[in-house]
Amino acid sequence: MPEDLVPSWLPPLMPFEAYGGNWTSYLDALYAVFQRDFCGQLPPFRGRRLALKRFPLDQGKEATFWHFIQEGKVEADRTPDLRRCERIRWPRPVIEAHAVAGRIHLWCERRSVKGKGQESRWQLALPDFSYLVVLADRGTFLLPWTAYSLERPHERRKLEQRWKACQGPDGP
Repeated sequence: MPEDLVPSWLPPLMPFEAYGGNWTSYLDALYAVFQRDFCGQLPPFRGRRLALKRFPLDQGKEATFWHFIQEGKVEADRTPDLRRCERIRWPRPVIEAHAVAGRIHLWCERRSVKGKGQESRWQLALPDFSYLVVLADRGTFLLPWTAYSLERPHERRKLEQRWKACQGPDGP
């Protein structure tokens, strides 16, 4: 998403270049934002409590943090994604915006989870479907699961189709 199209209610990006290309400094800054936004008081979601997926810890950092900044299907092989990293300030405002009309598209999908059966996952997307936050429903609470940008137009169209397929007469 070009920076001029970013909704004004979202915080600015945190580009890697602003840290002189020093990964350690950048990772520390990313984690400080995550701690501020998710390791204290978490925002409620539709009247329900949010919690964190803390384990497995990696380098002393919670699993949710790594899912916010890395990509990959195999946990042990995930790699940093600079687009996710620079948007580390966005997941909390997107979650908080769920109750503000027009700020995000919201829907819930059921999906198979290896070894666990079915689970519901809340999807929170920007109106142009360029960014998505996913919350895993654990019954009495929700876990911020992942967050990422969708760069390609066909990815955005596919996400929009998923949203439309879940829209009933009364919404999500």
